[in-house]
Amino acid sequence: MLAERWPEAAPGEADTGLLSRYASAMRWQIFNIAVLAVASLVHSPLLAQQATSRPVTITVHDPTGAAIAHAQINLVPAPDPPPPAKMETDAEGHLSLSLKPGTYAVFVSAPGFKAAAPQIEIAAADGGAGTAQIVPVVLRIGDVNSPTPVYPADSLVLTADRLHLPVVFSPAEFRALPHASITVHNAHTNADETYSGVPLAVLLAKLDAPLGEHLRGKALANYIVASGSDGYSVVVSIAEADPSFHGGDVLVADRRDGQPLAKSGPFQLIVSDDKRPARWVHNLVSISLQSLP
Repeated sequence: MLAERWPEAAPGEADTGLLSRYASAMRWQIFNIAVLAVASLVHSPLLAQQATSRPVTITVHDPTGAAIAHAQINLVPAPDPPPPAKMETDAEGHLSLSLKPGTYAVFVSAPGFKAAAPQIEIAAADGGAGTAQIVPVVLRIGDVNSPTPVYPADSLVLTADRLHLPVVFSPAEFRALPHASITVHNAHTNADETYSGVPLAVLLAKLDAPLGEHLRGKALANYIVASGSDGYSVVVSIAEADPSFHGGDVLVADRRDGQPLAKSGPFQLIVSDDKRPARWVHNLVSISLQSLP
């Protein structure tokens, strides 16, 4: 097809069509800009919606596909809004949460299984906001052939990787360590309480944990799993435990208001910056230094 040509102006005549063609082109350009502006205004609420929470279901199974009930789950960073104080799977191996889009580390443990710490990506809700994102986690069965160490009652056991020997403290040995005191508000009792104990960083140093000037780069992927005698476990990042990195106090206490901890002891984890004492593990028995793969 031949392209349409504009009629040429006679010699000496002004090309008045040129001005009209230029004005017409400018009108189309202005129209296109207006369309783009309207589209951006329509799209802005969609971007804002992407930051809203969406339902997420974490499923925990063994390698055969059987559900693992009562598996303990922790998330880093902590979800907003805060999740229940005790996060564990139901009888079908499911835990339902509301999470904002982003990257999370999921720490999953259950008796008889090897702990897992996968990293997950929560996507923004696409279409129906009620559609749950399924996050499957498979726990491998623990090494049944390895001897299970037995420690004296009321001991506090510090562990790191399999190349580092455990460090075990009896209550008497723990009392001999240098102590510090902090006063915190307990939201459960609605009272200020003073705890005396050993800073977590001091205990981690006995496991050769990367602290101070050594806490940088990949070392920030280290974390601590603190567990009570009832199996309740929480996660504390190594940056939270290092006073040169974080302003709050993380203390392993053995006395409250000048008295032994009684039913909460002999040891208890205290995280001073937490508004809720959900990570204040009672009857603390183990502290495990671990790292993301």
